[in-house]
Amino acid sequence: MGHNDKKAVVLLSGGLDSATTLALAMKDGYHVLSLTIVYGQKHAWEINSAKKLVKYYRLKNHRIVNLDLAAFGGSALTDELEVPKNRSINDMDDDIPITYVPARNTVFLSIALAYAEARDACHIFLGVNAIDYSGYPDCRPEFIKVFESVANLGTKMGVEGTKINIHTPLIHMKKHEIIKTGINLGVDYSLTHSCYDPGDDGISCGACDACTLRLKGFQDAGLHDPLNYQNEL
Repeated sequence: MGHNDKKAVVLLSGGLDSATTLALAMKDGYHVLSLTIVYGQKHAWEINSAKKLVKYYRLKNHRIVNLDLAAFGGSALTDELEVPKNRSINDMDDDIPITYVPARNTVFLSIALAYAEARDACHIFLGVNAIDYSGYPDCRPEFIKVFESVANLGTKMGVEGTKINIHTPLIHMKKHEIIKTGINLGVDYSLTHSCYDPGDDGISCGACDACTLRLKGFQDAGLHDPLNYQNEL
């Protein structure tokens, strides 16, 4: 089976960033294989958003992989730890947040790499951005660069001469820039989910770091966020 130079695995969480990354990959003419990973996250409403985005874009190839990172704990997203609320942007920059999931992107990229090689795809898209890598070590450009080297050294595809490319088109963008890009591409952000601590009805809390950054992004972009928030009800 020959390698397809325009076939790409896109990691699709259901969040704002991954939706924009998907739209960019499609704009650039890639044949998308979307991949969603259920890793034991408390904010599993994002999986429903991923499914909505798949339907919206009429994607034929969508894989959902179950992976129990909650078995290890160590994060407010998978453990019985309290999700931080009402923090300022400056507070978020102070240290690695408790919402960091140990080695998550390393694991996600490894799964995406396995899927890509199995399907003869030599491109992988991930929606990390400038806001992420200030606090999350596995979102930094240097990490992505090294993982791409690992991918090419540690796979049959790579050692046989087909270069594997890790694409992070948002990595130098701020949230408002991502949102404006997505709007220009026709992304329906009402289908996305960002909140780390939604209610039982899936309504976003409006106070966690993810909600704060999202709301500020829409404000800075001069746009209205189409989602409802608990603190607005």
